[in-house]
Amino acid sequence: MSGDRPSPLVIERILRDRQGIWQQIVAERDLNALTGRMLASSAIALACYGAVLGAFHSPLMALTSALKLPLLFLVTLAICLPTLYLFNLVFGARLSVHQSLALVMVAITVTSMLAVAFAPISLFFLITAPDYGFFKLLNVAILTLSALVGLRFLTGGMQVLNDHGLLAPAVAAEAPAQVNAQTPAPVSAGAVPATVAAGSTSSAGAEPVAVPAGAAAAGSGANGATPAAAPTVQTPAQVPAQAQWGGQPAPGTLPPGYPATNRPWGTPPARRSEPAQRPASMTLLYIWILLFGFVGTQLAWTLRPFFGDPGQDFAFFRSIDGNFYAEILRTIANL
Repeated sequence: MSGDRPSPLVIERILRDRQGIWQQIVAERDLNALTGRMLASSAIALACYGAVLGAFHSPLMALTSALKLPLLFLVTLAICLPTLYLFNLVFGARLSVHQSLALVMVAITVTSMLAVAFAPISLFFLITAPDYGFFKLLNVAILTLSALVGLRFLTGGMQVLNDHGLLAPAVAAEAPAQVNAQTPAPVSAGAVPATVAAGSTSSAGAEPVAVPAGAAAAGSGANGATPAAAPTVQTPAQVPAQAQWGGQPAPGTLPPGYPATNRPWGTPPARRSEPAQRPASMTLLYIWILLFGFVGTQLAWTLRPFFGDPGQDFAFFRSIDGNFYAEILRTIANL
């Protein structure tokens, strides 16, 4: 489905082309239209699911729950979005308000659409097992599962923005590395290592072989010839042995227990890559998700009833006493 074609089924594009959604948010392309479509889709889906919740009590409760459930999510977003945006600014992220809003709306859209997909199951148990406690726990579990999946989309989107460098502050270009200390010193044409005999370099590309100086002298004296002049060898101060062998000790001079290496001659040792650190914005995102959950559950308790206790008369709001978590534990105990 094209991302530019107006359609209430924006959830299909989110699920089929999530990388395209993330790229659109990164580029800040048509975010107003995308956010508006997600807002409309979420409100319709949450209204439908809210009507199922309130249908347990009465048609009037179904109507009020259809109004209050979208209000619950949108007011929670309005309360928590400034915190997410300011968290990002404080720790150097470069997200705009539109990008933050679009990311959270993706999570809410996935949550609402997944919840309305469970609506037939909720209706089935409403008809076949009309028990108030069971129906309440069933729908709390459905909303919790839907919210977890939606928040998983939020963390995935933030990870994509992190890969594009939008969650970390801009880093200045590093100064060029000092190469003088790492580049081996030039060696003159006639210079060879002190541990290499003249006869060992007859074939091109052969590995240098350490030959004692006394053995070379004895071999030349055995033929009766005058020993040839010793080749010119630079002192260790001019050509360090480790510089000639790419930072490793020269063959024949390895101390006991030194690990052997197959690196080509003159190749500098590979540097270990440091593990990438998670930006502070990603850590704060998980804190913000917990905050979003606590605010949402407390607001849901304030806006209750959504289900409507069949033993009580219709009321648009209940008195604020207790809390959401105590009520859930009490319902589980009553079962």
